[in-house]
Amino acid sequence: MRGAVLYAPGDVRVEEREDPRILLPTDAIIHLSATCVCGSDLWPYRGVEAIKRPAPMGHEYVGVVQEVGSEVKNIKPGQFVIGSFFASDNTCEICQAGYQSSCIHREPVGGLGAQAEYLRVPLADGTLVATPDTPSDDLIPSFLAASDVLGTGWFGAVAAEVGPGKTVAVVGDGAVGLLAVLAAKQLGAERIIAMSRHEPRQKLAAHYGATDIVTERGDEGVARIKELTNGLGAHSVIEAVGTQESMMQSIRSTRPGGHVGYVGVAHGVELPGEELFFSHVHLHGGPAPVRRLLPELIDLIWNRQIDPGKVFDLTLPLEQAAEGYQAMDERRAIKVLLNP
Repeated sequence: MRGAVLYAPGDVRVEEREDPRILLPTDAIIHLSATCVCGSDLWPYRGVEAIKRPAPMGHEYVGVVQEVGSEVKNIKPGQFVIGSFFASDNTCEICQAGYQSSCIHREPVGGLGAQAEYLRVPLADGTLVATPDTPSDDLIPSFLAASDVLGTGWFGAVAAEVGPGKTVAVVGDGAVGLLAVLAAKQLGAERIIAMSRHEPRQKLAAHYGATDIVTERGDEGVARIKELTNGLGAHSVIEAVGTQESMMQSIRSTRPGGHVGYVGVAHGVELPGEELFFSHVHLHGGPAPVRRLLPELIDLIWNRQIDPGKVFDLTLPLEQAAEGYQAMDERRAIKVLLNP
């Protein structure tokens, strides 16, 4: 099969890879209908994050089940399924508490390389969720978004305790941040402040429910949030970047007693203990337990109540994956969908 492989910073190649096969009786093989490039893929692409190379790339996926192992009971060949970036058994004590991305048997799907034609999914019964029937083609991008960026943005909103009557600020205007705006709207937020300097992203944020746009960042961004909230700060702030600046901007934009939901993959983030102590701000986040959220998100997409697929503003054939990485790295695209 064909698949994307990262050889060095800035060097993505699509080449022949070995076809996946059933290795364990709990595995499934899926024929991918769509895959994509994630903002977190840009960390190793830029050389910021060290990984063993050459590395198969990709951890977001939807597709049709081709084959299942002998112990797979709930997932059947022919079903259209969505999974997430961590495989999980969905039965352990941690999974049952709703944190499948910390499953005691979790396996990272990224190392298996979902930017390809086929994918082996471990722990298939616990990881994959089927749609009610085969979806129409126009819904596939939205289901693909549910595999990571929608689930991650939604978890950011849940972790930030977003709810009716609250003011929410979203730090980060990538796909996760934009879908955190969508989630905040669905969860009933009264006011949603999107922090963005890019007009196409501002427009999509407004489409998803943003009531205010703040272009400032850092200390100036914090001051603007305070100005918009009677000097108090937002009730809920969703951090969707993962840098020191974005995390501190999020904490300082939150009112005492408020909540920060952080879902940007942290790189070099260090928290000042004394400032945090006196802020009275709650912090919760981490790798989103997408599996917990998938049944609800699939239902919303299937019934066309949300349209998260709009974050894909560039679609390319899998063979042009390198161009997709470059477009996202240069911020010419919010998120790139790859057609295998």
